[in-house]
Amino acid sequence: MSNLDTRAIEGLTIDTIRALAMDAVQKANSGHPGTPMALAPVAYALYRHVMNHNPQNPHWFDRDRFILSCGHASMLLYAILHLSGYNVSLEDLKQFRQLNSNTPGHPEFDETDGVETTTGPLGQGLMNAVGMAIAEAHLAAKFNRQDHEIIDHYIYTMVSDGDLMEGASHEAAAIAGHFGLGKLVAIYDDNHISIEGETELAYSDDVVSRFKGYHWHVQDLGEKANDLNAIMEAIDKAKQITDKPSLIIIRSHIAFGAPNAQDTSAAHGAPLGEDEVRATKKVYGLPEDKTFFVHERVYEHMNEIEKDGKRKENEWNEKFAAYEKAYPELAAQLKQGIELKLAPDWKEAIPQFKAEDKPVATRSAGGKVINAIADKVPYLVGGSADLSPSTKTLLNSSDYFAKGAYENRNIPWGVRELGMCGAVNGIALHGGLRPFAATFFVFSDYARPAMRLAAIMKLPVIYVMTHDSIGVGEDGPTHQPVEQVAAFRCMPNMTVIRPADANETAIAWQAAMMHKKGPTILVLTRQNLPILDRSQYASAEGVFKGAYVLSKEQGEHPAMILMSSGSEVEFVLKAQQTLFDQGIDARIVSMPSWELFEQQSPEYIESVLPQNVTKRLAVEALSPFGWEKWTGPSGKVIGMDHFGASGPYTEVYEKFGITVDHIVETAQSL
Repeated sequence: MSNLDTRAIEGLTIDTIRALAMDAVQKANSGHPGTPMALAPVAYALYRHVMNHNPQNPHWFDRDRFILSCGHASMLLYAILHLSGYNVSLEDLKQFRQLNSNTPGHPEFDETDGVETTTGPLGQGLMNAVGMAIAEAHLAAKFNRQDHEIIDHYIYTMVSDGDLMEGASHEAAAIAGHFGLGKLVAIYDDNHISIEGETELAYSDDVVSRFKGYHWHVQDLGEKANDLNAIMEAIDKAKQITDKPSLIIIRSHIAFGAPNAQDTSAAHGAPLGEDEVRATKKVYGLPEDKTFFVHERVYEHMNEIEKDGKRKENEWNEKFAAYEKAYPELAAQLKQGIELKLAPDWKEAIPQFKAEDKPVATRSAGGKVINAIADKVPYLVGGSADLSPSTKTLLNSSDYFAKGAYENRNIPWGVRELGMCGAVNGIALHGGLRPFAATFFVFSDYARPAMRLAAIMKLPVIYVMTHDSIGVGEDGPTHQPVEQVAAFRCMPNMTVIRPADANETAIAWQAAMMHKKGPTILVLTRQNLPILDRSQYASAEGVFKGAYVLSKEQGEHPAMILMSSGSEVEFVLKAQQTLFDQGIDARIVSMPSWELFEQQSPEYIESVLPQNVTKRLAVEALSPFGWEKWTGPSGKVIGMDHFGASGPYTEVYEKFGITVDHIVETAQSL
């Protein structure tokens, strides 16, 4: 009988995780072996002894969630998922970091079973975890009843020194502490090593004091990264703290057990080398000449996870059936949120705006729409980065989400654009809710990293971005977005909609709510815009197709096409009449969403922008970048190739030539 047949199974399993990580990185000749080797005991403790989860159903709604915020340590996650019985095979581990594999370089949501979110950019996973904890707290407060706690799970996240160095961690931790999210448990890997060397080169934070200052419960375990009992006791203690999120600090050793690589920066992001791998396996007591070795005892030991997970999910299903019987309306509402199902009559609540009404900013129109649909879409939640009075996104039927009032739907994020959007991603990932996030469009620069990840993951997040152009006026260039629309139009999977009036805004909200396979940005004005007379112009429902002929030419074929979006549509409509008077037969195209337009059939695109009409002019008080796709080589663009200026918005438009006269002159030059 070999030593492997008699060795304590916990230690054997942990060292197997370490060896699998070493082997996969070595085979790929790429990756980060050191952190998985250091944190294997923590991953084992969570998946084998702590978390409620079912490998055969990774989407069980009341499962505990685990987020590896330090996504570079992906082999830790893949190894434990494989051993736990998820759909991650040994062959998948051998294909680590290879094209089209089930084990990409960083964990990718919706690619690998058991991966809860896409991580890699440090700090993002922690923000996602905060959002998930907010979602759990809200759903529990809204749906749980005495003796019927159907929402009751924890959010675990593993963070590194890099995560905590990023400013994103400050925003996330402050939000979590302020709201007292007791179901959030973060484990900090304090291994003292970063890519450049010792972390002391640039990092000397007092993490204990820092997180206590955020109102977290903090445990510093010190040198107990390999002490299973200490790890599980700390997690159990954290779970008993119900009014604060918890941080568990563990002093680990990167590349633990490697004779020459332990505690070195070289082990952070490069293979150890075949000789070092063999030497380390010898230290672990594993076969030195075997790769991707898993003893049958390890599989037998870890198979208990699947059995336990099935039992726990079945128990929950029985609990939910009893809940559904006792509270059928609540159960139906929860299901509606999980499925993001829209009520058959939800559109009937959306207001229609009349041309004789006073001009209204599209942000204000958007506020009326979101409040009109709030009751019809009870799973719609969100807030702004301290700007709800300006973005008009406060849900009037609800109070603010707060500690002790988690059932409320308005989430006050404070001045934290990145933290807001990272957490909103977590809310969307958690499920059961449809989140929105609002701020001034120029401040999307702070939020962009999280918005990019929402696009990568195709999350159904809605962003309400107001104060959309130089029309902001007096606040000046720092607050006047110029290049932001062009930047987001470049982003794959992101749908940008910039409506021209109140009715286009109402349709834009409808389009956003119906779009569930990616994020949508609603780009709205600060200044008032006239409500277009739809008896004179085409229906605003053209927004669904991204672009449409708003005002036709007088003759059979247009001599010229003027196209625009948002507030500048008013200008091109006025210019059209002047051009008519001068004998120039111009067509006006409202083009609120390039992305939606690109999804239409070639026949429809041709009907809006006929190829034989080469005289085209685009007008937008933003960067002209990208418009040449629609104007063609012989067309022109009136836009902003510089930053704005401070002054009344009408004067700012005049200063930069965004005027009816300039549009007419440019059209004539064509």
